[in-house]
Amino acid sequence: MGTNDAWLAMAAEEPLEPELPICDPHHHLWDGRPGPYVEDRYLLDEFLADLKSGHNIVSTVYIECGSMFRADGPEHMKCVGETEFVNGVAAMSASGRYGPCRIAAGIVGTAPLRSGDKPSAEALDAQIMAGNGRFRGVRVGASADPSPDVPQGRLKPPVDMYLDPTFREGFKHLAPRGLTFEAWCYHPQIPYLTDLARAFPDTTIILDHFGGPIGVGPYAGKEDEVFQAWRASASELAECQNVVAKLGGIVMEVNGFGWHYQDRPPSSLELMERTRRYYEHAIDVFGVERCMFESNFPVDKMAASYNVLWNSFKRLAADYSASEKAALFHDTATRIYRLD
Repeated sequence: MGTNDAWLAMAAEEPLEPELPICDPHHHLWDGRPGPYVEDRYLLDEFLADLKSGHNIVSTVYIECGSMFRADGPEHMKCVGETEFVNGVAAMSASGRYGPCRIAAGIVGTAPLRSGDKPSAEALDAQIMAGNGRFRGVRVGASADPSPDVPQGRLKPPVDMYLDPTFREGFKHLAPRGLTFEAWCYHPQIPYLTDLARAFPDTTIILDHFGGPIGVGPYAGKEDEVFQAWRASASELAECQNVVAKLGGIVMEVNGFGWHYQDRPPSSLELMERTRRYYEHAIDVFGVERCMFESNFPVDKMAASYNVLWNSFKRLAADYSASEKAALFHDTATRIYRLD
């Protein structure tokens, strides 16, 4: 059970458009997770409980979070354990015993790209094998900021990791293997990502969580200023046709909205109204064919239930055409992650 379930229940809602097919392209699974999370254990049973909220989730994509690395063996190969673990969960789901949703139909792991050429190639090839046809790409977190008051990424990356020549020696192995790259950074780092995208136009890059607009530390109280800086960088990044955007993951502590400090959780309408300018600008510059809604669960469970979160997306897209909704909720994700 999540530590904030009673709080989340205060914002109970009926699911909107419950028949609309959804591919959730961004969730995690872990056990014994340290940090400011409301679920220290989030495995198949816990995720299934959230999926039963009433929305029509037909498939999901697992995104790396450092789960179940191998305890032994070469350091650069330990990450293969995460893919092995998730592929087991995916196989359980594919049996149909746990419902119609195909959980982890696509798997995004991680790889030691910062270690350069050979270690990256070996780890990627091993994960393709371990994924049994489900491995789709990697994420190497870049989220970092010079301020000590901004949470640093799990891997403690340098701020300019995307520009590092050794990292790029590893990155070059993605496109030849048909693998995508998941970009998790903060908004001041987006120009570095743009440089990377231009240098590797044949690699599909997925921008996670809008590129992490920061709302804490030196950025606290500067919401409009942060949005304008993000807006300019996102517009330039969108000119790279090999980049697509995930719409979500913007209610974390680092974003500064402080939902989890409130007496009551936000409603789907409140969530949508407070953050809608990020969604609308991203859709405007990337287009629906390069945008996909994401849950970022269980991280975003700090602020909203699975039901309320997807309701907020549906409120945002209420006036969109059927084809536009199909792209945002399902088709872009299944195309990019090759789930069809």
